[in-house]
Amino acid sequence: MPYRLDRRSTGKKFNWQGSCHSICVSSWKSAAAAGGLLPAALSVRPLEEADRTAWDAFVWGHPHGSPFHLIAWKKSIEQTFGYRPSYLLATRDGRVCGVLPLFLVQNWLVGKVLLSSPFAVYGGILADSAESREALCREARALGERLGVKHVELRNAWEEQTSGLPRLNRYVTFTQSIGPDAEAILESIPRKTRAAVRKSLKAGLESRREISDPGTFESLYSRNLRKLGTPSFPPCHFQALLDNFRGMADIREVRSGGKAIGAVLSLYFRDQVLPYYGASDPCANALAPNNFMYFDLMHWGGRNGYRIFDFGRSKRVKGSYDFKSHWGMVERELPYEVMLIRGKELPNVSPANPVFRLPILCWQRLPLAITRALGPHLVRFVP
Repeated sequence: MPYRLDRRSTGKKFNWQGSCHSICVSSWKSAAAAGGLLPAALSVRPLEEADRTAWDAFVWGHPHGSPFHLIAWKKSIEQTFGYRPSYLLATRDGRVCGVLPLFLVQNWLVGKVLLSSPFAVYGGILADSAESREALCREARALGERLGVKHVELRNAWEEQTSGLPRLNRYVTFTQSIGPDAEAILESIPRKTRAAVRKSLKAGLESRREISDPGTFESLYSRNLRKLGTPSFPPCHFQALLDNFRGMADIREVRSGGKAIGAVLSLYFRDQVLPYYGASDPCANALAPNNFMYFDLMHWGGRNGYRIFDFGRSKRVKGSYDFKSHWGMVERELPYEVMLIRGKELPNVSPANPVFRLPILCWQRLPLAITRALGPHLVRFVP
């Protein structure tokens, strides 16, 4: 069963140091500061089936937890892409004190690497102390050496997750406080974008919530990815997210005259709304469907008790970064880290890499039917 959550329970406090019943693989001990006593042993070992509830409870209770740390993300990535999970769990005295989701990815483009996590904007170590974080970092290095990977990539969202490793200074994220007052949300948006939102609100657009069928969304999204020169995802990826994040994911369609002209697949975590995949019909740009779509989602989220709108990751290059930066949100650099194992330099598989310029241009000129057929086979090479 998925770790089900509806909005009514997002305020619930969890025992995030839940019990785990397994034998530790390795441990570290340090002398107590007083009394000559030793504290409980800290141990790191692979995640086991019986640990799943305790793992999720820890993620829900940790201040830097994210939906990409949950078991639901693990299940979705396994089902769709077949990457091998190597999740690490830190315990002390039988209680969870840290987690690190990792997947082994191996192909001709990226080589052999450990990622935390594939297709996720956030990841990395969640720990209750520096000691727990360092222990997980050491075990990740040991695992990487045993597997012979080029590197371990930690997609940290916060500085408090970092371990002093080399940085990938490439991405930022955008967040905004939201509430139930639509006018207050509008006033928080800079004048030019606010005018575009008001225009869209007068265009007769409607929104419809979909929680089970991603077909319309997938069609719009694959067209948008072709335009960007990016391979499309397999349709089963979106279905897996809706199924595994049941109660925590949906699709909101923007409709005009009964036709969908925009759609966004969002994840909901604690008090946060995360619009993760979004697309619109370029033929409907005059109606500003993207502006309507994201404002409508902010307003809906605020009315339903959510307090943070997480606009997600962008590279500092022309495109989505420009669009997001015009909403006046708080911009924060993402402190991604890379632990080099066999590799000698930091990876750069980003579309911004000049090496990919020609392939992107070629992809943009292929017929849609071909990109939709080939995309799901190619996208797994760039997680």
